[in-house]
Amino acid sequence: MSRFGRSEAREWVRSEMRGVCNVIIPSYTADLRGLNEAGIRHDVRREIALGFRGTLVVAETAMSLDEYVQMVEWAADEAGDDLTLLFHASFNTLAENIEMAKRCQEAGTDMVLLSYPPTFYPRSLREVYDYTAAFCAETDMAVMLFPVPLWGFERLHPASIPIEMLTEMVDEIPNVAAIKGEGGMPAIAGFTEAWNVLGDRVVVSMPLEQQAIPLATVLPLQLIATSNTECLGGAVPRMLALCHEGRYAEAMELYWKVDPARRANERIGVAGTNSVHRMAWKYQAWLTGFNGGPLRIPTQRLVAPQMTAYRAGAAAAGILDAPDDDAEFFVGRNPT
Repeated sequence: MSRFGRSEAREWVRSEMRGVCNVIIPSYTADLRGLNEAGIRHDVRREIALGFRGTLVVAETAMSLDEYVQMVEWAADEAGDDLTLLFHASFNTLAENIEMAKRCQEAGTDMVLLSYPPTFYPRSLREVYDYTAAFCAETDMAVMLFPVPLWGFERLHPASIPIEMLTEMVDEIPNVAAIKGEGGMPAIAGFTEAWNVLGDRVVVSMPLEQQAIPLATVLPLQLIATSNTECLGGAVPRMLALCHEGRYAEAMELYWKVDPARRANERIGVAGTNSVHRMAWKYQAWLTGFNGGPLRIPTQRLVAPQMTAYRAGAAAAGILDAPDDDAEFFVGRNPT
């Protein structure tokens, strides 16, 4: 059960969610017929060891509804009070996302990253509002709004969800507690507008560390959530903690030290697919000590030139923690 009620969501996020939230991509058995409990628990322990405050339990990897709930249950049991779990509201329909929000709150998630289904094609921004309000009304969890070009809402407004509608959502939906500010990317105008207009009411996150850390040297940025920040090992939690302590020069020294891995990560794109390359994210995590292992189809393919570039970046950044043979990634650290 959630640790707070709907009316307390904003206060809880403001007081408790200070740090970095990354992602956990599910691990599967070798035959891909089931989930790999040992691999999932390994990744939770690795999250905690690297200093992450929370993690998104990634949904978009061909899991059944029951499997996703099982993954949340194992992750919550392993995490205890050391890691906050975010439900990934990225299932097929509004009804399915509501059902899963209820089940996952029981299983151990406290926050939601609100996505929109690939078949959701609103004719107006009001339909975006209605979907968001209908979902939020059915959960007590704290909800993070997510304006981002992935949804295709730019045909309605270039910011994906304009600041006027974000403000209306904050005004009228009490458990909207955070905004993942990627509207208008690659520009940061969506983030800055949300920060200036709504930052005193909800937590505004810049999820992309390459922008978040420099911003944290000039703004009191509380939260970096959510992205594959584990591709830099534990560097992002350390950098943000240094910024919170006012040690900006040290934060930027580390920022430049891990730049080779950052540059490699930037080669992952979504152009033409409007989806995240989860296999690449999982491989990058494996390079920094996470479980790795195979993913079910449909998944993007990972080929040798990509792996070579990601590995070289991690090595140059001083964060490589993986066997030399890339074939071991497809087995995983905890094969079952």
